[in-house]
Amino acid sequence: MNRSLKLVTISLFAWGVGEGMFLMFQPIYLLQLGADPIAIGSILGGMGFMLTISQIPSGYLSDRFGSRPIMWASWIWGTLAAFAMAMANSLELFVVALLLYGLTGSVLAPMNSYITSMRGNWTAERALTFTSAAFHLGAVIGPTLGGFLGQKIDLKIIYLFAAILFVISTILVIFIKKPNVEIHHDPGKSTNILHNLPFLKLVGLGSITMFFMLFTQSFTPVFLENVRSISLLQIGYLGTIGSVGNVILALSLGHLSARIGYLVSIPFVILFPLFIWKSTGFWGYGFAYFMLGGYRLARSMLLALGRNFIHSKETGLAFGIIETANGIASILAPLICGIIYNQNPEQIFKIALIGLILVFLLNLFFLPENKNLENTI
Repeated sequence: MNRSLKLVTISLFAWGVGEGMFLMFQPIYLLQLGADPIAIGSILGGMGFMLTISQIPSGYLSDRFGSRPIMWASWIWGTLAAFAMAMANSLELFVVALLLYGLTGSVLAPMNSYITSMRGNWTAERALTFTSAAFHLGAVIGPTLGGFLGQKIDLKIIYLFAAILFVISTILVIFIKKPNVEIHHDPGKSTNILHNLPFLKLVGLGSITMFFMLFTQSFTPVFLENVRSISLLQIGYLGTIGSVGNVILALSLGHLSARIGYLVSIPFVILFPLFIWKSTGFWGYGFAYFMLGGYRLARSMLLALGRNFIHSKETGLAFGIIETANGIASILAPLICGIIYNQNPEQIFKIALIGLILVFLLNLFFLPENKNLENTI
């Protein structure tokens, strides 16, 4: 691993600690600020919208000008947005800051392009899952720390601590080097990615899969606190267990081919709504959150799988398209889930369970085979 990839890995670890402190408690904090379940779903869907609209432009700019400048801008923007969330004194101001924070999702395509271009002798699967594991190793610490501070002091304080950690993360990423070989300079025949039917088929299947994987995630902490009477500190522990699952599954299964790793991830996530719905104790919920690590594994493997259907010079744009499709899922999932939760909280887990079983079968039978258009770097 070269110096720049080490800096990105450490930076992601620090960001994981900071984001892990507040991400799981976001719906609960919105509830405290006066939002009802439908409003919470709309707000989180709006955050997904901000993430979605930024993906293709950032991927295109990454291919055209390089991934490093886009990464710098996203890190700085996210840090400023976190400080804005920490200083917001009303629901309206907090929502504005939260939506601005959603734009930091624009970093996904450029960052993953940078990681794959700087991976050296590693496979794309290993590089993407390893750096993802570093982020989630940080997120092992974040939820417990956030739950402790939220219960002992106030949930508002966790945003300030997160913003300070984001400053450290940003300083680290400022020192990464430009890749020796820029993927947007890679030779190859010009193609139109929007005419690449196997790639678009993969994007469609991935988006449907992410929708059902995301469906209950936003409202599970609210459900556990309000319906199952779990404390904030215990919810923080569950977030930590979930992050441990992310790390273990990423590191232990990162050696698999992208296709196998992606398919294997879905059964893990199927267990999440099942055990949240049917369990009545902390350890059952903990097992569910551990299995949710399959969601992050699926996202990394989906990106690695997508590279098999494109030319390497299209990596940034292709990753942007994949993340845009995932972003559409992140808009719709909390919005629809919030409407259903407002009527019947337990119903969301039944819907997620059935949906995940169906999308697993769809992927098993219709996921396109690798094309390997060229030897991507």
